[in-house]
Amino acid sequence: MNYQQLPILVVSEGHILMADERIEHERPVELIVIHCADTPPGMDIGAKQIREWHLDRGWSNIGYHYVIRRNGEAEVGRDEAEVGAHAYGHNARSIGICLVGGGGGAVDYTAAQWDTLKALVMRLKEKYKHFGVRVCGHNDLDHKKTCPNFNVKAWAGGS
Repeated sequence: MNYQQLPILVVSEGHILMADERIEHERPVELIVIHCADTPPGMDIGAKQIREWHLDRGWSNIGYHYVIRRNGEAEVGRDEAEVGAHAYGHNARSIGICLVGGGGGAVDYTAAQWDTLKALVMRLKEKYKHFGVRVCGHNDLDHKKTCPNFNVKAWAGGS
């Protein structure tokens, strides 16, 4: 399967868009950082719930740019043009993707989530290739973290 050919549907404020229909911007993106929501297997949340959690912490918005639900649906968090709040010291030059799940250190993501993650990462790598974009896990940037509970660099082929 050619993942670069797969359309990525994202939900933004109730509207479904193709990922390449998003507004282009000039913000340099050098990292795609993969996270997990640290939620149990039976909990299927999305960008709306995570946004509420982050607002309750006093943040201005959800920290992640994308949230991948258990059914594989990618939801928009922050717009890509907006600096995220997901990886301290790296937000200005990164895009954050959060996989729902991963509670207690588990790697319990669904096949649909893995498929969407791969397709979304491939699209973002292509979009930001002129910045030399790399893919990593939150745990690669902060060694006190285990999120997303798997070796992202190995998964992404060393990128």
